[in-house]
Amino acid sequence: MTKTETAKFKLILDTKQAELARVLRNREAIAIEKSADALDEVQHAAERELAIRNLDRESGLLRQVKGALMRIEEGTFGVCNHCEDDINPRRLNAVPWAQYCIHCQELADRRADADYDSDNVFEEVSLAA
Repeated sequence: MTKTETAKFKLILDTKQAELARVLRNREAIAIEKSADALDEVQHAAERELAIRNLDRESGLLRQVKGALMRIEEGTFGVCNHCEDDINPRRLNAVPWAQYCIHCQELADRRADADYDSDNVFEEVSLAA
């Protein structure tokens, strides 16, 4: 990957990191609100649960973005963390924080869907190879 391409992705990732940090600072939606009406309390609880899920998703995405920025600093950006092949540039354009090539990502997704431990998502694949 050229220095120009890397600089482009760094700018995109820095912008995304700032955006996510701004979103994550706003935690007003998870405040517990008391209400005299039981239906209002149920509605507030449902809204709070949705806000917590959104914060969790955004927090996970922020970790992925920070990981991509770290890979840029280390010089490993654009290389699959599992098989060490280059990640397709079209994939990086769509998902700049991608840490796996499309093949390894599909394997990871299948393993995650089958309730495997995410840290050991490639363990069986490595053993079988």
